[in-house]
Amino acid sequence: MNLPNKLTVGRFALTVIFIWVLFTPVPFHYTLALFFFCLAGVTDFLDGRIARTRKLITNFGILMDPLADKIMTCSAFIAFVESTHQIPHPPVTVEAWMVIIIVARELAITGLRLLAASKNVVLAAERYGKHKTVSQIVAIIALLIVDACHEWPAWLQNLLQGWVPAFAEIALWVTVVLTMISGALYLWRNRTLYMNDV
Repeated sequence: MNLPNKLTVGRFALTVIFIWVLFTPVPFHYTLALFFFCLAGVTDFLDGRIARTRKLITNFGILMDPLADKIMTCSAFIAFVESTHQIPHPPVTVEAWMVIIIVARELAITGLRLLAASKNVVLAAERYGKHKTVSQIVAIIALLIVDACHEWPAWLQNLLQGWVPAFAEIALWVTVVLTMISGALYLWRNRTLYMNDV
């Protein structure tokens, strides 16, 4: 197994650790969850870059890399629905309908790519999809910082609490909107794959 594929597999493992730490009442568990999610995000950046620059693209990577990304981000958003509703007055609330939109989009695009693969068609990633992924990771990190900063020194809490919750709220809404737009555009532009025999 080459290095990019090892990083992809590592991202699956880091996602499991991230979720476990997020819901385990150990000291600094929000900070640890933030660390493990950021580490998983770094592997997402590195595996694709290394695979392209060293020409190590494999069928395993083509299948598992986007799957690892989707599991990482969808797991985080689903976890936020549970964790934010455990707090009486959370600074930022991740609503279930937001997560349904995010997960439904990922399932729809995955289904479309499987349909394309069955017809020997390769669907390339689009610009909006890449922006969507970046916005999701930024929103998740911001939401984790909102929770984690309560475990940090008072001066750092005072520095962050004035603007991070507002930023996280904006990032969350941007993610939901970009997710809907990118999904709708992708389905529309590739509609010939599933509309020809209707």
